[in-house]
Amino acid sequence: MIALDRLTAQLESLREETFYYDTALVIAGFALLIIGYLMVTSAGLDLGVRKQGNEFHYPLRQLIHIIIGLIAAVIVFMVPMELWEKSAQLLFFIGLLLLVLVLIPGLGIKVNGSMRWLSIAGVRIQVSEAMKFSVVIYIASFVAHHHDFVKQSVYGLVKPLLLLSVACALLLKEPDMGSAVVVFVIALGIMFLSGARMQQFLLLLLAAVVAGVIAISVSGYRMRRVTSFWEPWKDPYGDSFQLVQALMSFGRGEWFGVGLGSGVQKLTYLPEAHTDFLFSVLAEELGFIGVLTVITLFAVIVWRAFVIGILAEELNQKFPAFTAYGLGIWFAFQSFVNMGVNMGLLPTKGLTLPFMSYGGGSMIIMCCAMAVLYRINSEMQVLRIAKEKKYA
Repeated sequence: MIALDRLTAQLESLREETFYYDTALVIAGFALLIIGYLMVTSAGLDLGVRKQGNEFHYPLRQLIHIIIGLIAAVIVFMVPMELWEKSAQLLFFIGLLLLVLVLIPGLGIKVNGSMRWLSIAGVRIQVSEAMKFSVVIYIASFVAHHHDFVKQSVYGLVKPLLLLSVACALLLKEPDMGSAVVVFVIALGIMFLSGARMQQFLLLLLAAVVAGVIAISVSGYRMRRVTSFWEPWKDPYGDSFQLVQALMSFGRGEWFGVGLGSGVQKLTYLPEAHTDFLFSVLAEELGFIGVLTVITLFAVIVWRAFVIGILAEELNQKFPAFTAYGLGIWFAFQSFVNMGVNMGLLPTKGLTLPFMSYGGGSMIIMCCAMAVLYRINSEMQVLRIAKEKKYA
């Protein structure tokens, strides 16, 4: 009876709560979902026939992923930032546990030689995506509670990175170096914005670069990716095949593309056309205009994330501020890496394009991350209005 009364009180408080929406953020997010779904449909029709005997296999599954993601986003939006802050350490250790579980034979699912997925209720969850989300929450909570410690002490920077190093080591074990780099960039970015000393920050950045170089040099397949990136036309049918086909997609697209659904690179030529190289399919079919549109939409999301973070800092809400910054860094860096790989600016990495690439786990986590950003904006607008009324 007491639990029922408490639940009723919580529902009543939700009804009375006022929510505010950032129009530009909402439009940009839904636009990317729609464009991404259209491109997955285009890339997945032929793939569905070849692999599943059903041309609608991938479009239907992606639609289900989006619906589940939106439902999860609504639930996450209802969670106050205070609760996220209290749960930061728990979320991080759950993320570490998932990284351990995925490496256990029989639990983790191996795809293309990598153990990156767990199957939960029939949906494949790429645990690295959940880890990125938990890292944003954990590091934001740490710097919010130890702000002066991070600014004044080297140990204040190193302490949270020790745990992150464990996470990165587990990601490299899968192997998933791309996600390990994203996790580290998110952490370093939040710490830098929290006021870490430049000298200390640069030393950590240098150490991260050295560790990355070592990780590449001791791994044969990573080194081949780098060398194929340097000279893609030297082995166009071998290690450089993906990059060469992606570049051909961009070349065929020109200004306005060949038309939605009319691309040919996705027809057995371009590997992973519906996931990692979806941006190349978009470039071929929608051309430079389509590419520019998607880049602009991501830029709007990142811009609004930092605007929301600045507002939170002005209101002295450190945890929401650093969470907003972390989400902005995550969206910006992962989309930049994916696009850079597709355009031949970066070596090949297995990173999806946020909100667009095919995949259930990635879509659900990204929708939830965006919902947290919506929640931060709503709470900060409530505080701002209350503050203005107080001093009016």
